Amino acid sequence: MKKIGIIAEYNPFHNGHIYHLSKIKELYPDSIIILALNGYFLERGDISVLNKEDKTKLALKYGVDVVIELPTLFGTQSADQFAFGSIFLLNALGVEEIVFGSETTDLERFYQLAKTQLDSDFSLKNTNKKDNYPTRLNSKLNVTTTILPNDILAISYIKTILKYNYNIKATAIKRTNNYHDLLSDDNIISASNIRNKKQNNQDISSYLPIDAINKWQKIDDKKLFSFLKYKILLEDNLDKIIDVTEGLDYKLKKEITKCNTFEELVNSLKSKRYTYNRLKRMLIHIFLNHQKKDSILKPSYIHILGFSLKGKKYLNINRKNFLLPTKVDKESLFYQEEIKAALLYDMLTNSNSAKFDLCNKPIFYNGIGSKESSQK
Repeated sequence: MKKIGIIAEYNPFHNGHIYHLSKIKELYPDSIIILALNGYFLERGDISVLNKEDKTKLALKYGVDVVIELPTLFGTQSADQFAFGSIFLLNALGVEEIVFGSETTDLERFYQLAKTQLDSDFSLKNTNKKDNYPTRLNSKLNVTTTILPNDILAISYIKTILKYNYNIKATAIKRTNNYHDLLSDDNIISASNIRNKKQNNQDISSYLPIDAINKWQKIDDKKLFSFLKYKILLEDNLDKIIDVTEGLDYKLKKEITKCNTFEELVNSLKSKRYTYNRLKRMLIHIFLNHQKKDSILKPSYIHILGFSLKGKKYLNINRKNFLLPTKVDKESLFYQEEIKAALLYDMLTNSNSAKFDLCNKPIFYNGIGSKESSQK
């Protein structure tokens, strides 16, 4: 049985994700699909419109066999750290191949660019420090066209595989939509497009399952900004937070008093050097108090969020061969950060999503419906 790994955020879960899963089943009919799922706070500095429990249920309903948690400490970081956490955990579960969606599916080019970045002589030292990271990287790699977001992630996945010599193959499925497109009305459109349409009170029912629409969480942006303002004004050492670089700590304290919304704050900090997503990520790290000293840690366990009947059998048979325990370590920093993230998410959504994290019982999907399992 082929062990296929996928990595997703499902913000929200939509037709493109259903297509992705159906293509995997078409390509690998005799396979087990293992998903590393990002939870409440996401890689591009967004807050998930679906909570972790509902995303897990949707994944299982549409064909995933095992869902594991991508810890918040990795899920909120830039592509390389996001990729490391995901691949590290999938490798620990015995995954043989990862299948991801990308804009170009040019695997030969992905491997070439990944190998170039891993070369010991590779450095951005002589690139223009006033430019943002993607621009400096493109310049160093002599890339003339912009590398699109999912291709950047693809290269980061491959870098992790090569760097740690994991026996994992990479396969790309071409995305049927443009990540930056916010106007298309095709059957499959990007998550950004769906969120934009939802914000503009447009009908989104043809782009995602009704379950995803019904579970959509409303994020209180005003509350988020208020908490950020409180944190930034009172924190004496902002530079200890992930992504807060020298100079940004002072600018944050200066600009926060002039702004009234999260969007205004990001735009006030925006410059040639810092991308919009980079700044959003930084603000989420401030909100969650993610510190630089914790960003180098490796996951110490695998948190299983849910499984199908096939997934349950796979876990029972192979558990002794996994490289990490599947019992949650409640004393670990990773667990404490997950609970904190869940509780803060509830404050922003006025929900009780943290109940799923505190209960710590995986969801069992038997092909009819989901239910909590006592298996740990």
